[in-house]
Amino acid sequence: MAKIKKRGASGQAKNFITRTQAVRKLQISLPDFRRLCIYKGIYPREPRNKKKASKTSTASTTFYYTKDIQYLLHEPILNKFRDHKALAKKIARSLGRGDVGDAARLEKTAKPRITLDHIIKERYPTFVDALRDLDDALSLLFLFANLPFTSTVPPKTIALCQRLCLEFEHYLIVTHSLRKSFISIKGIYYQATIQGQDILWLVPHKFVQKVTGDVDFRIMGTFVEFYTTLLGFVNYRLYTSIGLVYPPKFDTKSDERGGELSAIVLEGAGVTTEQDPAQLTNGTTEEDSMGAQIDLNADVQRRADQLGETLEASEESEPTDQVMEDHAATDAIDKFEVQGEGADVLDQPRMSDTEAGLLFAPYSFFLSRETPRQPLEFLLRAYGCKRISWDEVLGDGAFTNDENDPSITHQIVDRPPTQHLDTPTGLDEDQPDAQTAPARGGRMPGRTYIQPQWVWDCINQGKLLRPDLYAPGATMPPHLSPWVKPSKAAYDPTLPLAEQEGEAEAEQAGLDKEEQQELDRLAAVADSNGEVDAEDDPESGADHGMDVASGDSDDPSEVEEFGGFGSDDIEALAGADEDEVEDTRSQDQKELEAEAAGLSYTETSADGKKNGRPASSNSKGKGEELRKKAARKRKEEEEELERRKMMMSKKKRKLFEKMAYSNRRKDDEAAKLRSKRRKLEKGKS
Repeated sequence: MAKIKKRGASGQAKNFITRTQAVRKLQISLPDFRRLCIYKGIYPREPRNKKKASKTSTASTTFYYTKDIQYLLHEPILNKFRDHKALAKKIARSLGRGDVGDAARLEKTAKPRITLDHIIKERYPTFVDALRDLDDALSLLFLFANLPFTSTVPPKTIALCQRLCLEFEHYLIVTHSLRKSFISIKGIYYQATIQGQDILWLVPHKFVQKVTGDVDFRIMGTFVEFYTTLLGFVNYRLYTSIGLVYPPKFDTKSDERGGELSAIVLEGAGVTTEQDPAQLTNGTTEEDSMGAQIDLNADVQRRADQLGETLEASEESEPTDQVMEDHAATDAIDKFEVQGEGADVLDQPRMSDTEAGLLFAPYSFFLSRETPRQPLEFLLRAYGCKRISWDEVLGDGAFTNDENDPSITHQIVDRPPTQHLDTPTGLDEDQPDAQTAPARGGRMPGRTYIQPQWVWDCINQGKLLRPDLYAPGATMPPHLSPWVKPSKAAYDPTLPLAEQEGEAEAEQAGLDKEEQQELDRLAAVADSNGEVDAEDDPESGADHGMDVASGDSDDPSEVEEFGGFGSDDIEALAGADEDEVEDTRSQDQKELEAEAAGLSYTETSADGKKNGRPASSNSKGKGEELRKKAARKRKEEEEELERRKMMMSKKKRKLFEKMAYSNRRKDDEAAKLRSKRRKLEKGKS
């Protein structure tokens, strides 16, 4: 006789365990259970059948794997939780006796410390595993680094997050590992490639964050505690792999003055000790600064003389320049072009990582006060720029705080251009500096002024773009996500409409344009006729188009009364209606005959005067002909598609209908975007 199985001893009832049963089995409180699950990476599971998984009649909502809970029984942190619970009882007992000093001593000396080092090693056996799980860690730590400290978010946690994030950014700057970036409403997205792993994280904008009460910061604080330990391990491994000392030195005074990236001082092999920018600007005496300015002006003049000699030599040797241009053209990166419709689109080759990492190396930038300094400084430094300046109100760490420094090649502004006086205040026109120094907020000669989007677009495309498209006050190109590639039928704002519109859509747009032009022409003709009539009628011109009563005759017998339509008038109107109906019938008959003959009626109806129809009727007939042709073609395609669907099985037909529905939705959305763009371009023209 077979053994009778007990209920809950096999199947889903054995594989799953409820949260209440897990808490009782581990003998800890519910907050400690949540904290332990976050540390160990254990999450709730959804069984296929909740009734079979539940051992009771009540419907349980949260289930865990029984093996996971069994694995937690041997976790050393459980002993720390129990020690902490015992300590809380001792402190409560001391406070109950009134011994406050003893309670304070116990809280200070006997409090157990929880370390997560062994959990990091368990969850991430290899360094690549840690890099793959770094996306959420960086996003959360950058979020807490921008939060204001409150009772739920202590300042020590915020300071630790800020320091770890700055250390990670310095590694990206030294190794030029940053690849892409994108500005969105949520914040700024960054993507870096470290040891072949793509890491994507989100940094919030530098706004004043309001901490609301509907967020459970205890759970988020547990994640922050785990992620800070993880990022500390990762930063240590990254720094030691390139020969840097970890942890790097942290300048507290510079951080208090808003230095941020400049507050981290790197040490190790391969790190060149640059001259302190603070000594260049604020740490020198007045005589030294004047001497440095004179030397800098002399250097600029010497470079200008060398450039003039180079230009003169280039004019004399034009064939050599042509050879050099041909050689440069041959060294350019090849591009794969699509040969035919429906062919495979290959990824275009890009410059190497070393060349892309030094994109802004030859230039010197100045950040205006209205621009976001932190992301721009990080991006420019990550792509090789060493000379980044800004106003002293933005914080410490600038190359120079002088906006009129002649060594600056690019200035990033984010305000519309304004007109200023040619001579700045405090300078006379007779002085030599008055001719070279710009007005306050004016422009320096020879300097390129751009908007912040230029930096992001140059990074995403891997090359320097035209700065005139990003000039202050100019309408910039659309800022597109570098991770979303346009598909074949999707709308691409970078391409002109002529390359994206279909044949039917282009014809419809042309017809709408012609009809609108015809309506505008008729309206202009009507307005001109009205003006001519007003000029020809002296009485109406004198009265400005208003009917003025004579006021002399009040006799009602002199007013002409309307006696109704006569029989002759009715016959004339009926004859006119019959003529119009006859013209319409004959026109339709001619169109049908032209279709049957395979000819376009628009070619045969070029002479609109013979048919007694105006030019507007000819354009309207042309539009109707094209619409009918498009409808007939569309009908044939639908019939052919229905014939093919009849040969499919039911399963494949349903799958095909879902795909067709999805494609129609995408096409409709793309058509709406194209029509919106068409209206915008029409409004600009």
